[in-house]
Amino acid sequence: MSDLPVIRLRPKSKPQAIRHGFPWVYADEAVLDRRTRGVAPGALAVLEDAERRPLGLVTVNPNSKIVARVMDADPEARIDAAWLEARLARALALRERLHDAPFYRLVHAEADGLPGLVIDRFGDHAVIQPNAAWADGMAGAIADALVNVTGVTGVILNGQGRARGLEGLGERMEVLRGTAPERPVPVTMNGAVYMADLMGGQKTGLFYDQRPNHAFAQRLAGGGAVLDVFSHVGGFGLAMLAGGASSALCVDGSAPALELAQQGAQAMGAGDRLEVMRADAFYALEALAAEGRRFEVVICDPPAFAPSKPALEAGLRAYERVAKLAAPLVAPGGYLGLCSCSHAADLTAFRNVSARGIGRGGRRGVLIHTGQAGPDHPTLPQLAETGYLKALFFRLD
Repeated sequence: MSDLPVIRLRPKSKPQAIRHGFPWVYADEAVLDRRTRGVAPGALAVLEDAERRPLGLVTVNPNSKIVARVMDADPEARIDAAWLEARLARALALRERLHDAPFYRLVHAEADGLPGLVIDRFGDHAVIQPNAAWADGMAGAIADALVNVTGVTGVILNGQGRARGLEGLGERMEVLRGTAPERPVPVTMNGAVYMADLMGGQKTGLFYDQRPNHAFAQRLAGGGAVLDVFSHVGGFGLAMLAGGASSALCVDGSAPALELAQQGAQAMGAGDRLEVMRADAFYALEALAAEGRRFEVVICDPPAFAPSKPALEAGLRAYERVAKLAAPLVAPGGYLGLCSCSHAADLTAFRNVSARGIGRGGRRGVLIHTGQAGPDHPTLPQLAETGYLKALFFRLD
């Protein structure tokens, strides 16, 4: 492996972080001379500290703020089919321990030792999101390894999203192996049925990360009416219908997502208890308040309002506004669930603005539960970004 290029840390950088498991090297931490900048995005290199001691094998992208991602602590490792299959087999072993059916996040990027790569499994199909240059370049090899390790017959590449743009990667959507399903795939979670559109839906087609928070919300629904805002394909709304809610109103700006929510409700025999509203979420919250509507449980699960540190302040204001508008819609003694998938907004900041928003909405309450992503979305302790999801549940007076 001595023919690989070398990328070296600057003298003031801290190699201890890499040795202790931090998986990234930022551009301002590395010596970026003409030779390093000439390395092709996604190529492999040996990472060294300032004293030329090897730290591991990395993949390099001179076009990204994350100039190197650690692939293996062994600088002599070979990133080939056997290496990919070993990483996938390790990830699969965890998911098979957690879940009885093959519907889960199979690979959660850095936390599963496959930096920048996300893979969700839907039975006989898998959807991969290669959000790093190396994974995009090796997509075919990853698909082959997936087939060999898991036995899936179809592999779809969904190359869309903000993360790819940060890597200098263009958008692409293609079937890598087998064929795409002709219709949405039904996925059962917590007794609810969700319809996942693997070719036309958001991200990979379904969000598995909220599974444990759906289960908690079910326990609050009782026989009451519930409201699910930013519902996508009916995440919390369908879960609470499965848990015994008398009715659910799902609000989202996407007509196709709401159609999938209705299909899911029909599949689980709850079509007559689901109402949908296509509207801007903030407008819908204000309109429902003006109508005097009240719900036993209100859940707001918006997209990332603070996807990066520069967007943090504006994002926190948006989360506070959601809490302010949602709180008045909760019946006395009812429950409000507020979620954030913004890694830039940590739990403390999100909890503070949520509580302030509830107060500004004229309500008082206590925090009864704090949730996070399910265990098929493991968190790398050294990398806060892998622990992005926060779910707060309040009981309001």
